Amino acid sequence: MIPVADDNPTRILPMVTWGLLAACIGAFVWQIGLDQRAHAAAIHGLGFIPAVFFGEARLHSDMAMVPAWATLFTSMFLHGGWLHLISNMLYLWVFANNVEDAMGHTRFIVFYLLCGVIAALVHGAPAPDSEIPMIGASGAISGVLGAYLILHPFSRITVIIPLGILLYPARLPAGLVLLVWFGLQLISSAGVDPDEPGVAFLAHIGGFVAGMLLIALFKYRRVRLFQGRTR
Repeated sequence: MIPVADDNPTRILPMVTWGLLAACIGAFVWQIGLDQRAHAAAIHGLGFIPAVFFGEARLHSDMAMVPAWATLFTSMFLHGGWLHLISNMLYLWVFANNVEDAMGHTRFIVFYLLCGVIAALVHGAPAPDSEIPMIGASGAISGVLGAYLILHPFSRITVIIPLGILLYPARLPAGLVLLVWFGLQLISSAGVDPDEPGVAFLAHIGGFVAGMLLIALFKYRRVRLFQGRTR
């Protein structure tokens, strides 16, 4: 299921969401403008490498661009290709504005970054000697999805369901869409070798659970959890 829109209006302009979209797209434009060697250096220097973060390895001086702790943040703005970028930005576009609306601009950026940090640590903790860089906004965006599930499980999400060569549109409850997404992350994470390149499913799981737990702390007091379906 590919989400393309929801039926949830917002009361504020989602300026932080727009800023995150612009930052990720801008970073990707910068990435694709690099030559092959510089691009590899950027991925290693700005991506989150568990072995470097946990002190099990060190980057060559030509690649060390920021302190190891800072890669928890810089890694969130890099992407591995057009499909990686577009899929992440689509989820951010559909779900983040309502989460930002529930907590305001300042709290939302802290919430987003915190979910991304937790996602990276959950990814790195089981294999602290892994030297494979992790990049992408999906850990932080997973936190947004977890928060949306707790805030608006009954809202309707317009999704595109690929059926062979056909694309079938449907409007489904957000709870169903997000729980199916989370279930797929759990299934996909089974048997993944952390020492092999691939999708960081543990980061998705960690970010999602973090978002579910943190939303109660970050939302405005007036905002109710598990809100009913909008018209």
